[in-house]
Amino acid sequence: MSLRPVEEVSTEQRLAGEKSLVLDASWASVTGAFSSGVILVAFALALGADPLQVGLLAAIPFLAQAAQLPATLLVERFRQRRKIGVVSITSARVLITMMALLPFLPSLHAGLIALIALQVVIALLHAVGACSVNSWLHQLIAPEELGSFFSRRLFWGTTLACVATLAAGYFVEQLPVDNRLHAYALSFVVAGAAGFVSSYFLGRTPEPLMHDAGPAATMRSRMLAPFQDRNFRRLLVFMGGWNVASNLAAPFLAVYLMQQLEYPLTTVTTLWVTSQLANAVTLYLWGRLSDRLSNKAILAVALPVYFGCTLALVFTDAAADKQVQLALMFAIHLAMGVATGGIGLATGNLGLKLAPQGQGTSYLAAIGLVSAFAGGIAPIAAGALAQAFQASELSAVVRFVSPTQAGEVAVVSFAHWEFLFALSAMVGLYVMHALSRIEEGAEVSERVVIQQFALEALRTVNNLSSVGGVLGSLFPFERLTERRKFWRPRPPPWGA
Repeated sequence: MSLRPVEEVSTEQRLAGEKSLVLDASWASVTGAFSSGVILVAFALALGADPLQVGLLAAIPFLAQAAQLPATLLVERFRQRRKIGVVSITSARVLITMMALLPFLPSLHAGLIALIALQVVIALLHAVGACSVNSWLHQLIAPEELGSFFSRRLFWGTTLACVATLAAGYFVEQLPVDNRLHAYALSFVVAGAAGFVSSYFLGRTPEPLMHDAGPAATMRSRMLAPFQDRNFRRLLVFMGGWNVASNLAAPFLAVYLMQQLEYPLTTVTTLWVTSQLANAVTLYLWGRLSDRLSNKAILAVALPVYFGCTLALVFTDAAADKQVQLALMFAIHLAMGVATGGIGLATGNLGLKLAPQGQGTSYLAAIGLVSAFAGGIAPIAAGALAQAFQASELSAVVRFVSPTQAGEVAVVSFAHWEFLFALSAMVGLYVMHALSRIEEGAEVSERVVIQQFALEALRTVNNLSSVGGVLGSLFPFERLTERRKFWRPRPPPWGA
């Protein structure tokens, strides 16, 4: 298989390449399900990781994005993005397979140190691969097809990730506690094998020759260009804020569920899958809206839902009944899955849309660098805070006193990980302000996005069941747009 770029990519080759990219993402999601996310957190906890070390593991992929700076130079120098991407990503998957050896090291501490070291190298290789692949896709996929293509790619990737995560969690839980580390070893072997299949499909995707970026420029001027672009600079501020807000809480949600709420791994993976299924089901709808409306309008709807769910996590521990608490957790994960589908799609599209043609490498690398700094600092700081707040509690108490009795009622009470959820929601307010300053084009109101999302959902139901037609006739959502038309003159009654 040749990995060299071609002078021209035909329509048939491009469509075949898009199919290969969907298969690449599908198998890559299996790799992630068996080697990262909930499984990686559970493995680290089994090795004895403390909150700061969990935060460090979450920060490594973000801090490693700094490797996109030399990767940009590498891409511009050799101009063979497919070769660079396939080689670096496949090398990372070799190391993922080697993680299967960690449970057999002499001590758990040695395994934890080796895990952190391997994660650093894996993340660096992934960053180099991402830099070349992003630039490659920026040129290969037409701008008007970004929404539908990425929604399809994310849909299949998310669906397979759900199945794989459930399988991994179930397998690990079935083994006795004494042999559980061996289950993680097998999980990493499966992850590596799926990764090699993903690399095969990535290598089959055609790469057009790189656009000429114009007159020769220094590396410094190319990297400064995104920061000198006023509107793109606002996008970078927004991306930085989003990465800080989300990574103050998201990396520790699985730890919160397993340690503070004492849920088994199968329950935690089921909650994760619930969120991802909601993500996958609504991605098609978000993709259609992204092409038709605007990414900024989608974010204006999805971000408040996400941060509202993050704040709701603070109150779930107060539920006295465990069944009620678990039901609340499923509802929160469901809503977060819908919101993160829109956020992930819209943020990715915004970067590709606002980056000038021919300069995608440096502009997208700038997003990677900002995300690296913001997303890397946030979980480390959050891990340190969680470690400091392990024995702390904050309560808002209502106290009443009468001549015969006195009492107190705790209105709000949260401790340990819940501090991080509240802090994340507070930072989310600034993120939504930063979003409002970005200029994408024609402004679309949040109300229109909600209406169109509901209409797309009803159209999807109509394709699956006759019940959808009944729902549509009972509540025609398009009538919502007519609520301001009451002032229009009406014809006189018949016969008047």
